[in-house]
Amino acid sequence: MSFLDILLIIISSAGLLHGVLFALYLMIFKNKKSLTNFLLGWILVFMAFRIGKSVMLNFGDDLEPIFIFLGLTFLLIIGPFLKFYIFGITRSNFKLPRHYILELVPFILIFIASLFVTRDWYENSKFVIVIFSSGLIFIYLHLAFYIGIAWRVLHQTKKQYSKKSQTKSQKAILKWLQFLLIGFVFIWISYVINILDETIPYIVGPIVYSLVIYFLSYKALVLKSTDLDGDVFKTNDDEYIFTEILKHVEKEKLYLESDISLVKLSKIIRKSPQLTSLIINQYANRNFNDFINFYRIQEAKVLLSKAENNAYTISSIAFDTGFSSLSSFNSAFKKFEGLTPSSYRKNKI
Repeated sequence: MSFLDILLIIISSAGLLHGVLFALYLMIFKNKKSLTNFLLGWILVFMAFRIGKSVMLNFGDDLEPIFIFLGLTFLLIIGPFLKFYIFGITRSNFKLPRHYILELVPFILIFIASLFVTRDWYENSKFVIVIFSSGLIFIYLHLAFYIGIAWRVLHQTKKQYSKKSQTKSQKAILKWLQFLLIGFVFIWISYVINILDETIPYIVGPIVYSLVIYFLSYKALVLKSTDLDGDVFKTNDDEYIFTEILKHVEKEKLYLESDISLVKLSKIIRKSPQLTSLIINQYANRNFNDFINFYRIQEAKVLLSKAENNAYTISSIAFDTGFSSLSSFNSAFKKFEGLTPSSYRKNKI
């Protein structure tokens, strides 16, 4: 065995092991026990069986036909579980439907049939090429069908929750699902290309999987997607409260008041400062100070852009837009616009 073969085995096997360990973490060691983590864990386990078959077939000698067929059949269960996972992480209080077992029938039937595959039949039957090719096409189209359903659910969810109204948690889940489905598309393509063109090494599939699983693990950690579930899309009063906040801040221009504070705004909407701060963070993706200063800066930009206001000093515009000091105005302006108020005025005028 060449050094390159050894290196490829290490890379593909490391990704395979990482996927299994990640699955065990989600299903057993993760503090937050949820249906979505359980489903994602099983997807990784089933994928490990499929990838494991590829590694053994590429580097092993005389792999038993039964393992080849069994490895392929696991793709038939990954699709339905992927759909359940997508529904579970985008729908509140999601439960597996009673008829979910019906979607596993293709996997169950072909898995049982694979148990009866013998080497003699595999090597001598004149029907093996037709059966194997037909099964292979069906299996990959089956997975493509479910990936398509998952993309549709993701698209519908994005359409239902506009970017402006999405909370941080909702944005994290939608980003995570986009990365997850792109990863599945890459894995699917890597195996289909291998079928269509024999010049591409079979080990490409496991290597692509390894790269994808490392990337997805990193994204899951960054986005904290394993700490979230469909409850973040649960309808509650938070959106109504944020609408109330916007009404007072935008329409009544509370941001122009230099003494506006989190406590004062909370009293106006009759909510606690903690809840008010949390909702602003979730829906505006900013803390309270940045939330207020953003509106002040937009007001200041309008004043700085008008030639008739050129007689007014930067300080007067700062105080007119609610800032209590010139330094805080300059800092906020540069934070949002990337340049000083005087530079902005010079460019506009």
